[in-house]
Amino acid sequence: MKKFAFIMLILFTAVLAACGVSETVEENTAVPSNPPAAEAEATAVPRQGMGMGNGMGPGSGMMARHRAVVPAEYAGLTNPILADETSLARGAETYANLCATCHGDGGMGDGPAGASLDPAPAPIAHTSQMLGDDYLFWRISEGGAMEPFNSAMIAWKGSLDEEARWDVVNYIRALGSGQVTPGQRMGGAMFDPVAEATKQADMIAAAVAQGVITPEEADTFTAVHAELEMVMAGQRDQIQGGMADMQAEMLAELVADGRITQEQADQFNDIHDRLLAAGLMQ
Repeated sequence: MKKFAFIMLILFTAVLAACGVSETVEENTAVPSNPPAAEAEATAVPRQGMGMGNGMGPGSGMMARHRAVVPAEYAGLTNPILADETSLARGAETYANLCATCHGDGGMGDGPAGASLDPAPAPIAHTSQMLGDDYLFWRISEGGAMEPFNSAMIAWKGSLDEEARWDVVNYIRALGSGQVTPGQRMGGAMFDPVAEATKQADMIAAAVAQGVITPEEADTFTAVHAELEMVMAGQRDQIQGGMADMQAEMLAELVADGRITQEQADQFNDIHDRLLAAGLMQ
């Protein structure tokens, strides 16, 4: 469970996502026009994907992807397949054969076939921790050749039956939680919660340096984020929908419990949207 406290650090993130993730969870950042080379290098955030294959940067549509709504056909679905050794073994085989070439063995979006894709493959090991069963099953089933994703993600519903798709959901979640160790077929990094926490801190520092948020707002964002992590750790099995849905529900719960104020929740949402619009949020 300790790993969930790190996992959420990148969400806001997707984020993941965006973690992705997202679909690293792989792939840029807004910097002032024509900055000195050294300054640009210091303020850049690694280009990552999120939400089953999303690009980054201003104008990339990250906010639209973050707010993508699960279609009625998939909304509310929960995984009927127990994440036992048998399911994970089946999911591992399917993932290695069909997914790792783009998303990488460790699910961090760094597979060899994904290097030239734009938007880049998502860090699904990360973003899967922050998305509902219905969202993940939808994206695996329908792929990314649709608004607002516009990615090379293949629609697998014609090739994989429902059980196989649910097995993949189980496996990528297990990758992100550290429950399984990825095979070494295509290459790529494993999810590293410490490294992701560092990326989150770097993102906040870059946002302050670029004037996207103030130091005081950075403190508020970080404090509320810590509360969200604790809620996330206790509600992994209750999540439905996309990242925006999850964020809204958890913030409402924190306000209802008196752990944050409505003003802090509203400020967090505003900061979060500015980070997305600036291309800083993963």
